[in-house]
Parts: sequence; structure tokens; C-alpha cells
Amino acid sequence: MTTAPILNRREFLKTGATGGAALVVAFHLPGSAFAAAQDQEKKTPNPLNAWVRITPDNRVTLILGKSEMGQGAMTALPMILAEELYLDWKQVSVEQAPTDPKIYDHGTGGSGSVAGSWLPLRRAGAAAREMLITAAAQRWNVSRDTCKAQNGGVLHGARKEFLTYGELAGDASKLPIPDLNTVPLKNSDDFTIVGHDRKRFEAAAKSTGAAKFGIDSRMPGMECAVIARCPVFGGKVAKFDATKAKAVPGVRDVISIDAVGQGAFTSGGIVVLANNSWAALQGRRALEITWDEGPHADESSASLRKHFIENAAKPGKVVRNEGDADAALPSASKKIEVAYELPFAPHACMEPMNCTVHVRPDGAEAWVPTQAPQWAQGVIAQVSGLPPEKVDVHTTLMGGGFGRRYQADFVMEAAQVAKATGRPVQVLWTREDDMQHDFYRPASYHKMQGAADAQGKLAAWKHFQSSTSIAAVWDKDGAEKPEASEFATAAFIPYETPNFRVEYALAHSGVPRAWWRSVEHSSSGFVVETFVDELAAAAGADPLKFRLQLIGDARKIPDFTNPKQNKPLDTARLKSVLQLAAEKAEWGKPLPKGVARGIAGYYSFESYTAAVAEVSVEKGQVHIHRIVYAVDCGRPVNPAGVVAQVESAAVYALSAMMKDAITIDRGRVQQANFNDYDMPRMSEMPKIEVHLVMSKEDPTGIGEPGLPVVAPAVGNAVFAATGKRLRRLPIKPEDLA
Repeated sequence: MTTAPILNRREFLKTGATGGAALVVAFHLPGSAFAAAQDQEKKTPNPLNAWVRITPDNRVTLILGKSEMGQGAMTALPMILAEELYLDWKQVSVEQAPTDPKIYDHGTGGSGSVAGSWLPLRRAGAAAREMLITAAAQRWNVSRDTCKAQNGGVLHGARKEFLTYGELAGDASKLPIPDLNTVPLKNSDDFTIVGHDRKRFEAAAKSTGAAKFGIDSRMPGMECAVIARCPVFGGKVAKFDATKAKAVPGVRDVISIDAVGQGAFTSGGIVVLANNSWAALQGRRALEITWDEGPHADESSASLRKHFIENAAKPGKVVRNEGDADAALPSASKKIEVAYELPFAPHACMEPMNCTVHVRPDGAEAWVPTQAPQWAQGVIAQVSGLPPEKVDVHTTLMGGGFGRRYQADFVMEAAQVAKATGRPVQVLWTREDDMQHDFYRPASYHKMQGAADAQGKLAAWKHFQSSTSIAAVWDKDGAEKPEASEFATAAFIPYETPNFRVEYALAHSGVPRAWWRSVEHSSSGFVVETFVDELAAAAGADPLKFRLQLIGDARKIPDFTNPKQNKPLDTARLKSVLQLAAEKAEWGKPLPKGVARGIAGYYSFESYTAAVAEVSVEKGQVHIHRIVYAVDCGRPVNPAGVVAQVESAAVYALSAMMKDAITIDRGRVQQANFNDYDMPRMSEMPKIEVHLVMSKEDPTGIGEPGLPVVAPAVGNAVFAATGKRLRRLPIKPEDLA
């Protein structure tokens, strides 16, 4: 497969790729699941936001407003289209859509690209196929029933005549588009592309260095800019002297930009503009700045933890209450009360934040590695004073996203600088900038109380959480309902109990926070699946059998946090992945001395995952030997891509669990680069096995569901090996002593 150049939409509609007639089918793809960001990216009423093009040279192109950040969406999505069109996979190419919110919904996040595109893409491909069959039947003057799509063309069975789609595109383009709600879809038993491994379409370009990421963007006359930001969140410049910075060879100018937006959307600072990045960085080092550190200069990780504990000593806001957990707990014979702690965590994308913008009087153009092109377009329009339709945003490949590139702070900065200079500019962040000016996973504290009765059933479950809420920063009503974004499946656990209570208390902090891979599930998964393991130990039960017993009979549990979507947790599917992971890991089979197993199962993004970890502990060091996954994400479109996503989620989870945290002292992040925020080495990675349920259900999310089960599975294995329970992350030697 190839990546074609971006075309002007007017030119594309007028001429097609080769100047001949083209068949164009419009269809609707939903945007991201990130509700808060969608408030920034207002939905448009126009449903035509993606296009299929078939041209006389027999090429089929998918032009789609989804971002590729290494997750493989722009391989999986064309596979769906190619399947319905009965295509030769080699015929398909992909173009990145221009940013036009009147046509496209561009948001990429929430593990929603394949899940949200599955049915629309199938319908679009089927509509195109039916039009091509009709065009062939009309040309041959035969019944449509005697024609069928095959290998990128239409075959007439009796005549054994064959016309390629390219030969039929002109005629087909004149036909009415079938009703997309009733167009016949291909029998899934006949799939030859979907469900079969395919290599990433952009893999060759990435391997050879030909692929262009945002950081590779270049424009004639472009300047490079780096920004000195206040190291304290919420601080600002008091005064500065740029004399020495301007004396650095290659530095062209030094300007200031203001902070913009609520909370810590951008922090403002001093901008050094230069001919190249080296000169800009040297100029920034030469700046003399006095900072007004603002209202958060006294904040620290220690003060935040004290705040958490004070909150936990008082009743919280009741999020959910069934039965009477407070009454049931004192009388229970087997009860436990424990606390879990999770720190701030950075995104640590391999490609640092960057954005290239040129603002002219008549329009603006930008090259942005973003998960939210519409938001980027709106930000540039806001800063430049131009109407959004005059802002061309080119979405580039990204070196990782994980939710970080759903923000627009780096876009805002570039727009501010470009507006001030009137010249093309690339704002470039260093690794230190990325690490110390991120939007972090919230820090959280969880007080858990639970009890099992004499029959091993769950008598009561009480969950109190205090955290630095995402909703409190981004939603207009977030300060009143901060708990809305903090619990996920912890608010509707799959374990049956007559007494269930969930409480919340907001912890106030100046540290920016936003979506991180698996968002609140990364915290809730660890807490829920570690706590149920603790209950199993208190009951003297096998952790797997205990879970299966508590899940009980097959039932559908409504998503308490999002009832309008009507997408319940199916306990039968959760049980199945737990049993599959246990089977593949040979649960119960003796292991070498010192090695033990732990298990966890979880539901997130409408998918079901379970993991069994095998670990040993030696001299205070945890060694993870093996992680065995079972995954049910509906029908796997590209199984190889699903496995890669799950493996990468394991790496991401282990980074946050086994290595360093983001800690705050005097209002600033203490970590700066990978020398003091460590990451797992290849030699430290376990063997990872991924077993997929080859379901025929519609596809569901996969980019994030592999993450929540890792920390509890590993922690539960550590307990099985040592008797030491891990209740705070990341793991510290003193917790194993």
C-alpha cells in the first residue's frame, strides 16, 4: 500500500486522481470518544465526512480523517473497505484527509477508530460495490443477478467477461448511491481480508526514514522556536533580559507570549527564534529570567498525599450506593481495609511535541502531529483572527500519542509565535519540556473496605477515592461533578454483592492533567483487581475461582458512568477471557521455586482482557518472566495489529508500574529526561503471549484495554511469591522488604 499526496478537495471532486471520471462515495465516521475534547470540536450537522474514490487507473483510495500515531488504524480501516469491495489488497492506498470540520470528524482517541468506523466503512464499501455491479450489468445489458464482484472488478458468470473497477468507475459515478442503511453487506463467513494479518501500510516508509512526522516539517524561510516556560505550574515571567540570548550566533529574535486558557492550557513564556534548533536551544540557555512562581509554588507530592489522607478521613460525595455497606462491614467475619496510591504519570511520547505554522494575512497553514486536527484548526483561527476555513491543517504521522496529542497547547504556542512574527515557524519541545510541561495522568488515593461471608460470597464493597480530577480541569461543570471521569468500571464492578458504595472527594492541585493511555481505567483496574485478590486471600480462596464465583451467572451490567450509550458489561465474556488466560498460562501447574502467578481481568472500552503474570522477586527486585493475555475485542480486523497494540500496552503499563513516577517539589516536576524517569529496557521485558478470541461480534476498542490488567496481575503474582502486597505504584524496594 502507498500513501498518496494530499489533494485539494475541490480539485479531487472535479477531476479525480488521473483527470478522468471517478466514483466517489460519501459516508459518516464518528469522532473520538473523548467527550471533553468534543466540546472543543463542535459536531457539525453535515454527515459526509469521509470518501471512497475509485479512478480509471483502477486505484481505490480511502481518504479518512483519522490520525496515525503508531496504532495501525490506517491499515485496519482500509482493510474493512477492501473487504466489502472484494478488492485485491494491493489496489488500496490511503490519503490523510484535509482538516475540514464541515465534512470530517477527525478525532482519534478513546480506542474508537475501528469500533466507530466498522459499520460506516462496510456500508460505504458495499454501496460502491453495488454501484459498480449495476454499471457492469448496464454495460453488458444483463441482469445484475448474473454479475458479481471479484478481485477488484465485476465478473459476468455466463460470459466469463470481466471489467475492472477502474473501467466501470465513470459509469458508476453517474448512478445514485444506494441507501447506506439497507445496502447488503458481505457475509462475514466469506471474509478474506478482515481477520487476517496484514503489515502496516506505512511500515516500509518508517523503516527507510521516508515517513514524515511532524518534527520533519520544513517550509521555506522557516524559523525554529523554543520556549522558556516557568518551571512552576501556574507561574509566569516577572522580568527577563535577552541580551546574551540575542548574541548567540543564529538567534534572530526573542519575544514573549502570554498564558492562554483555563487552568494550565498554556503557560506562556519567553520565545527564542533562530535559524536552527541548536541556536534556539543555546539562546534559551543564555536567557536571564526572573519568575513569578504564582499560587502553586508550595505544592509537593508530600503535600498532595497529605491532602488525600485528610480527604479519606471524612465521608466523600456518594457516587453510588446499593444496600448498606457501612452496616454490613462491622459484622463481617472476613473483612479488610486497605489503601492504594497512584502517582502522576507522563505520556513520554518518543516524538516530542512540535507544531509548524505560517500565519499570513489571507490564511494560515500548519503541519501538526495531532489527534485532534479540528481543535488545532480552531486554536490557530482563534489566535490569528482568521475564519477556520482559512486555516489549512495538515495532520502528520506521530511518534506516539497516548492522549497527549489530543491537547492543543503546543499548537496554541506555535500560533502565537507565528502570528507575532508573520513568518513560518516551528515550535519544538525538548524531552525536558515534554516531561515537565505535560498533562499528566491524575494522581489518586483509594481507601477500600470489603468483606467476604462464610460461603465465600462478597458481603460488602466500599470504595472511597480522592484524586486530581480531569473533569475538574476540562469540563465546564467539572468542578461540581469531578467524579464523572475518575471511576470507570470501578463504579459497576462485575462482582456480585448486596452492599456496594462508592464515594469521591476532589483533591485540589495546580498540576495539569488530562487523558493518558486507558485514562481512569489505569487506576481503577489496578485498584479493583488487586482488592478482589486481597479478598480472595482473606477468604482463603484460589484467586481465579474466587473471581469466577463472584461474577456469577451470565448477566449484562449497565455502564453506570455512561448509561445513555447502553453498552453493558457482559459477564460471560469477562469470564471467558479469565478462563482462557488461565488455561494458556497453565494456572495451577507448579512453577519453578520462587516463581508465582497472579491474575487479573477487566472490562474497558467495551473490550474484555485478562492477564496472568509469572514473576519472581530477588533482593528486592521484581522479575517478570511471562505475561499471558486473553483478549476479546469483538472481531479482530487485523489480528497482528491487535497483538501489537496489546504488547505495547503491556510495555506502557510496566513503565508506570516498575519504574519512576512524576513527583512534585516546590510546584515543579522533579524528573526531566529518561535518565531520571526510567523506562524498561528490552532485557527487562517479559515474554508476552496474546491469545485472541476470534469473535464475530462487532469490533471494540483495543489501543487501551491491554493496559489496566498488567499492574494488578503482576502485583498479585508478587503477593503469591512473597506474601507482600503492592498497594502503591511504582514498585519500591521498601514495599518488598
